[in-house]
Amino acid sequence: MNNTIFDDVFRTMIEKMPYLAVPLINEVFHTSYPENVKITQLRNEHQQEDGEIITDSCLLIGKKMYHIECQSTDDTTMTIRMIEYDFAIAIGNAEKQNRRYRIEFPKSCVLFLRSSENTPDNLEADVIFPDGRTHVYSIPTIKMADYTKDSIFEKNLLMLLPFYIMRYEKQGHDLSENPELFQILLNEYEEIRVNLEEELTETGRAELYTDLTKLIVKIADHIFRKEDNVRKGIGDIMGGKVLELESERLKALGKAEGKAEGEAIGQARGETRLGNLISRLIQDQRNEEILLASTDSKRREQLYKEYNI
Repeated sequence: MNNTIFDDVFRTMIEKMPYLAVPLINEVFHTSYPENVKITQLRNEHQQEDGEIITDSCLLIGKKMYHIECQSTDDTTMTIRMIEYDFAIAIGNAEKQNRRYRIEFPKSCVLFLRSSENTPDNLEADVIFPDGRTHVYSIPTIKMADYTKDSIFEKNLLMLLPFYIMRYEKQGHDLSENPELFQILLNEYEEIRVNLEEELTETGRAELYTDLTKLIVKIADHIFRKEDNVRKGIGDIMGGKVLELESERLKALGKAEGKAEGEAIGQARGETRLGNLISRLIQDQRNEEILLASTDSKRREQLYKEYNI
Protein backbone atom coordinates (compact mmCIF):
# COMPACT_ATOMS: atom_id res chain seq x y z
CA MET A 1 0.00 0.00 0.00
CA ASN A 2 1.12 3.56 -0.68
CA ASN A 3 2.28 5.63 2.23
CA THR A 4 -0.06 8.37 3.43
CA ILE A 5 0.80 11.52 5.33
CA PHE A 6 -0.48 9.72 8.45
CA ASP A 7 1.98 6.85 7.92
CA ASP A 8 4.80 9.32 7.38
CA VAL A 9 4.06 11.25 10.58
CA PHE A 10 3.66 8.07 12.63
CA ARG A 11 6.90 6.59 11.32
CA THR A 12 8.72 9.87 11.89
CA MET A 13 7.77 9.71 15.56
CA ILE A 14 8.73 6.04 15.84
CA GLU A 15 12.10 6.58 14.13
CA LYS A 16 13.12 9.90 15.67
CA MET A 17 11.18 9.86 18.97
CA PRO A 18 10.70 6.15 19.81
CA TYR A 19 10.34 6.92 23.53
CA LEU A 20 6.93 8.42 22.71
CA ALA A 21 5.74 4.89 21.95
CA VAL A 22 6.43 3.71 25.51
CA PRO A 23 3.32 5.29 27.16
CA LEU A 24 1.24 3.95 24.27
CA ILE A 25 2.63 0.45 24.79
CA ASN A 26 1.92 0.75 28.53
CA GLU A 27 -1.64 1.86 27.77
CA VAL A 28 -2.40 -0.99 25.38
CA PHE A 29 -0.51 -3.91 26.90
CA HIS A 30 -0.84 -2.89 30.59
CA THR A 31 2.92 -2.76 31.08
CA SER A 32 4.78 -0.24 33.23
CA TYR A 33 7.93 0.60 31.32
CA PRO A 34 9.61 3.89 32.29
CA GLU A 35 9.84 6.38 29.43
CA ASN A 36 13.64 6.10 29.41
CA VAL A 37 13.61 2.30 28.99
CA LYS A 38 16.06 1.05 26.38
CA ILE A 39 14.35 0.61 23.01
CA THR A 40 15.83 -1.19 20.02
CA GLN A 41 14.24 -0.50 16.65
CA LEU A 42 14.01 -3.68 14.62
CA ARG A 43 13.91 -3.62 10.84
CA ASN A 44 10.57 -2.81 9.20
CA GLU A 45 11.31 -4.29 5.78
CA HIS A 46 10.69 -8.01 5.29
CA GLN A 47 11.44 -9.63 1.95
CA GLN A 48 9.06 -12.26 0.61
CA GLU A 49 8.87 -14.09 -2.69
CA ASP A 50 5.96 -11.97 -3.88
CA GLY A 51 7.46 -8.66 -2.77
CA GLU A 52 8.41 -6.61 0.28
CA ILE A 53 6.33 -6.12 3.42
CA ILE A 54 6.92 -2.83 5.22
CA THR A 55 5.53 -2.43 8.72
CA ASP A 56 5.01 0.87 10.55
CA SER A 57 7.03 -0.08 13.60
CA CYS A 58 8.75 -2.96 15.31
CA LEU A 59 10.34 -2.24 18.67
CA LEU A 60 12.25 -4.42 21.11
CA ILE A 61 12.00 -3.68 24.83
CA GLY A 62 13.92 -6.16 26.92
CA LYS A 63 13.14 -9.48 25.23
CA LYS A 64 9.67 -8.47 24.04
CA MET A 65 8.88 -7.37 20.50
CA TYR A 66 6.13 -4.79 19.97
CA HIS A 67 4.49 -4.10 16.64
CA ILE A 68 2.20 -1.07 16.19
CA GLU A 69 0.42 -0.27 12.93
CA CYS A 70 -1.20 3.09 12.25
CA GLN A 71 -4.35 2.76 10.15
CA SER A 72 -6.22 5.79 8.81
CA THR A 73 -9.38 3.88 7.79
CA ASP A 74 -11.44 1.06 9.24
CA ASP A 75 -10.13 -1.55 6.81
CA THR A 76 -11.91 -4.89 7.23
CA THR A 77 -8.86 -6.74 5.81
CA MET A 78 -6.64 -5.43 8.60
CA THR A 79 -6.74 -8.72 10.54
CA ILE A 80 -5.24 -10.66 7.62
CA ARG A 81 -2.68 -7.96 6.99
CA MET A 82 -1.62 -7.98 10.64
CA ILE A 83 -1.22 -11.76 10.62
CA GLU A 84 0.96 -11.39 7.53
CA TYR A 85 3.04 -8.62 9.13
CA ASP A 86 3.41 -10.48 12.42
CA PHE A 87 4.40 -13.72 10.72
CA ALA A 88 7.07 -11.88 8.73
CA ILE A 89 8.40 -10.30 11.94
CA ALA A 90 8.35 -13.66 13.75
CA ILE A 91 10.19 -15.44 10.93
CA GLY A 92 12.72 -12.65 10.68
CA ASN A 93 13.53 -13.02 14.39
CA ALA A 94 13.23 -16.81 14.68
CA GLU A 95 15.69 -18.58 16.95
CA LYS A 96 17.21 -21.92 15.96
CA GLN A 97 18.02 -24.53 18.58
CA ASN A 98 19.70 -27.49 16.87
CA ARG A 99 17.13 -28.49 14.21
CA ARG A 100 14.20 -26.93 16.00
CA TYR A 101 13.04 -23.33 15.58
CA ARG A 102 11.35 -21.06 18.08
CA ILE A 103 9.04 -18.59 16.33
CA GLU A 104 7.52 -15.93 18.58
CA PHE A 105 4.92 -13.49 17.34
CA PRO A 106 5.28 -9.87 18.51
CA LYS A 107 2.82 -8.18 20.81
CA SER A 108 0.82 -6.22 18.24
CA CYS A 109 -1.91 -3.63 18.05
CA VAL A 110 -3.50 -1.31 15.51
CA LEU A 111 -4.05 2.40 16.02
CA PHE A 112 -7.20 3.36 14.12
CA LEU A 113 -7.15 7.08 13.38
CA ARG A 114 -10.69 6.82 12.02
CA SER A 115 -13.19 4.33 13.41
CA SER A 116 -16.89 3.56 13.52
CA GLU A 117 -19.32 1.71 15.74
CA ASN A 118 -18.30 -1.45 13.90
CA THR A 119 -14.59 -1.09 14.62
CA PRO A 120 -13.82 -3.95 17.03
CA ASP A 121 -11.85 -3.69 20.26
CA ASN A 122 -9.82 -6.69 19.09
CA LEU A 123 -8.96 -8.01 15.64
CA GLU A 124 -9.47 -11.77 15.63
CA ALA A 125 -9.06 -14.75 13.35
CA ASP A 126 -9.22 -18.52 13.86
CA VAL A 127 -5.90 -20.09 12.84
CA ILE A 128 -6.09 -23.86 12.29
CA PHE A 129 -2.74 -25.65 12.50
CA PRO A 130 -1.84 -28.85 10.59
CA ASP A 131 -2.54 -31.01 13.66
CA GLY A 132 -6.11 -29.70 13.71
CA ARG A 133 -5.70 -27.45 16.74
CA THR A 134 -7.25 -24.00 16.48
CA HIS A 135 -5.67 -20.90 17.95
CA VAL A 136 -7.45 -17.56 18.07
CA TYR A 137 -5.20 -14.81 16.75
CA SER A 138 -6.33 -11.75 18.69
CA ILE A 139 -4.73 -8.31 18.95
CA PRO A 140 -6.09 -5.13 20.56
CA THR A 141 -7.06 -1.97 18.70
CA ILE A 142 -6.66 1.65 19.76
CA LYS A 143 -9.27 4.12 18.55
CA MET A 144 -8.19 7.72 18.32
CA ALA A 145 -11.80 8.79 18.89
CA ASP A 146 -11.70 7.34 22.41
CA TYR A 147 -9.13 9.87 23.61
CA THR A 148 -9.80 13.46 24.58
CA LYS A 149 -7.05 16.03 24.82
CA ASP A 150 -7.25 15.76 28.61
CA SER A 151 -6.82 11.98 28.64
CA ILE A 152 -3.92 12.28 26.19
CA PHE A 153 -2.03 14.51 28.60
CA GLU A 154 -3.10 12.58 31.70
CA LYS A 155 -1.72 9.36 30.22
CA ASN A 156 1.25 11.07 28.53
CA LEU A 157 0.12 9.76 25.12
CA LEU A 158 1.82 12.61 23.28
CA MET A 159 2.23 10.40 20.21
CA LEU A 160 -1.52 10.81 19.62
CA LEU A 161 -1.48 14.62 19.58
CA PRO A 162 -0.73 15.12 15.85
CA PHE A 163 -3.82 13.04 15.01
CA TYR A 164 -6.18 14.73 17.49
CA ILE A 165 -7.37 17.20 14.83
CA MET A 166 -8.95 14.33 12.88
CA ARG A 167 -12.01 14.43 15.12
CA TYR A 168 -12.83 17.76 13.45
CA GLU A 169 -12.22 16.79 9.84
CA LYS A 170 -15.92 16.45 8.99
CA GLN A 171 -16.57 19.93 10.33
CA GLY A 172 -14.13 21.77 8.06
CA HIS A 173 -16.75 23.77 6.16
CA ASP A 174 -18.77 24.49 9.31
CA LEU A 175 -15.65 25.80 11.02
CA SER A 176 -15.04 28.19 8.13
CA GLU A 177 -18.62 29.45 8.16
CA ASN A 178 -19.28 29.56 11.92
CA PRO A 179 -16.96 31.94 13.84
CA GLU A 180 -18.15 30.71 17.24
CA LEU A 181 -17.44 27.07 16.38
CA PHE A 182 -14.08 28.06 14.90
CA GLN A 183 -13.18 29.93 18.08
CA ILE A 184 -13.94 26.83 20.16
CA LEU A 185 -11.42 24.91 18.04
CA LEU A 186 -8.81 27.66 18.38
CA ASN A 187 -9.32 27.78 22.15
CA GLU A 188 -8.83 24.04 22.34
CA TYR A 189 -5.58 24.21 20.40
CA GLU A 190 -4.36 27.10 22.51
CA GLU A 191 -4.93 24.86 25.53
CA ILE A 192 -3.06 22.03 23.81
CA ARG A 193 -0.17 24.37 23.03
CA VAL A 194 0.03 25.64 26.61
CA ASN A 195 -0.14 22.13 28.10
CA LEU A 196 2.47 20.84 25.68
CA GLU A 197 4.75 23.76 26.41
CA GLU A 198 4.46 23.21 30.15
CA GLU A 199 4.97 19.47 29.69
CA LEU A 200 8.11 19.75 27.60
CA THR A 201 9.87 23.11 27.58
CA GLU A 202 9.91 23.44 31.36
CA THR A 203 11.57 20.01 31.60
CA GLY A 204 14.29 20.88 29.12
CA ARG A 205 12.72 19.15 26.12
CA ALA A 206 12.09 22.19 23.93
CA GLU A 207 13.34 20.35 20.85
CA LEU A 208 10.63 17.68 21.27
CA TYR A 209 8.06 20.46 21.70
CA THR A 210 9.18 21.95 18.38
CA ASP A 211 9.16 18.60 16.57
CA LEU A 212 5.72 17.58 17.87
CA THR A 213 4.20 20.97 17.10
CA LYS A 214 5.45 20.78 13.53
CA LEU A 215 3.77 17.39 13.12
CA ILE A 216 0.53 18.72 14.61
CA VAL A 217 0.53 21.55 12.06
CA LYS A 218 1.44 19.16 9.25
CA ILE A 219 -1.60 16.93 9.87
CA ALA A 220 -3.89 19.94 10.39
CA ASP A 221 -2.70 21.44 7.09
CA HIS A 222 -3.58 18.19 5.34
CA ILE A 223 -6.98 17.75 7.01
CA PHE A 224 -8.02 21.35 6.27
CA ARG A 225 -6.21 21.76 2.96
CA LYS A 226 -9.39 23.21 1.43
CA GLU A 227 -10.16 25.52 4.37
CA ASP A 228 -7.55 28.27 4.33
CA ASN A 229 -8.83 30.17 7.37
CA VAL A 230 -8.96 27.08 9.57
CA ARG A 231 -5.51 25.96 8.47
CA LYS A 232 -4.06 29.41 9.08
CA GLY A 233 -5.73 29.74 12.48
CA ILE A 234 -4.24 26.51 13.81
CA GLY A 235 -0.90 27.30 12.20
CA ASP A 236 -0.77 30.72 13.86
CA ILE A 237 -1.43 29.23 17.29
CA MET A 238 0.88 26.23 17.06
CA GLY A 239 3.45 27.36 14.49
CA GLY A 240 4.04 30.84 15.85
CA LYS A 241 5.45 29.51 19.09
CA VAL A 242 7.67 27.09 17.19
CA LEU A 243 9.23 29.96 15.27
CA GLU A 244 9.73 31.88 18.49
CA LEU A 245 11.50 28.96 20.14
CA GLU A 246 13.51 28.27 17.02
CA SER A 247 14.59 31.90 16.86
CA GLU A 248 15.84 31.72 20.43
CA ARG A 249 17.74 28.53 19.65
CA LEU A 250 19.35 30.06 16.59
CA LYS A 251 20.32 33.15 18.53
CA ALA A 252 22.03 30.88 21.03
CA LEU A 253 23.77 29.17 18.14
CA GLY A 254 24.88 32.56 16.91
CA LYS A 255 26.43 33.28 20.29
CA ALA A 256 28.27 29.97 20.12
CA GLU A 257 29.53 30.76 16.63
CA GLY A 258 30.72 34.14 17.72
CA LYS A 259 32.40 32.78 20.83
CA ALA A 260 34.27 30.25 18.76
CA GLU A 261 35.86 33.11 16.82
CA GLY A 262 37.46 34.12 20.05
CA GLU A 263 36.67 37.81 19.90
CA ALA A 264 33.73 39.89 21.07
CA ILE A 265 33.36 41.45 17.66
CA GLY A 266 33.10 37.98 16.13
CA GLN A 267 30.41 37.04 18.62
CA ALA A 268 28.37 40.13 17.82
CA ARG A 269 28.79 39.52 14.11
CA GLY A 270 27.63 35.90 14.44
CA GLU A 271 24.53 36.88 16.43
CA THR A 272 23.60 39.71 14.09
CA ARG A 273 24.10 37.62 10.97
CA LEU A 274 21.95 34.75 12.22
CA GLY A 275 19.35 37.10 13.60
CA ASN A 276 19.01 38.80 10.23
CA LEU A 277 18.75 35.44 8.47
CA ILE A 278 16.02 34.26 10.86
CA SER A 279 14.02 37.43 10.32
CA ARG A 280 14.24 37.13 6.54
CA LEU A 281 13.21 33.47 6.55
CA ILE A 282 10.25 34.17 8.85
CA GLN A 283 9.14 37.04 6.60
CA ASP A 284 9.28 34.73 3.57
CA GLN A 285 7.47 31.93 5.50
CA ARG A 286 10.33 29.51 4.81
CA ASN A 287 9.78 27.56 8.02
CA GLU A 288 11.60 24.42 6.91
CA GLU A 289 14.66 26.48 6.00
CA ILE A 290 14.72 27.92 9.53
CA LEU A 291 15.26 24.42 10.93
CA LEU A 292 17.90 23.65 8.31
CA ALA A 293 19.74 26.84 9.20
CA SER A 294 20.10 25.58 12.77
CA THR A 295 21.43 22.14 11.93
CA ASP A 296 23.17 22.33 8.56
CA SER A 297 26.13 24.72 8.45
CA LYS A 298 26.54 24.25 4.69
CA ARG A 299 22.92 25.18 4.02
CA ARG A 300 23.25 28.09 6.45
CA GLU A 301 26.13 29.51 4.42
CA GLN A 302 24.09 29.08 1.23
CA LEU A 303 21.24 31.04 2.79
CA TYR A 304 23.65 33.78 3.88
CA LYS A 305 24.77 34.13 0.26
CA GLU A 306 21.20 33.95 -1.06
CA TYR A 307 20.12 36.84 1.15
CA ASN A 308 23.44 38.62 0.79
CA ILE A 309 23.94 38.68 4.56
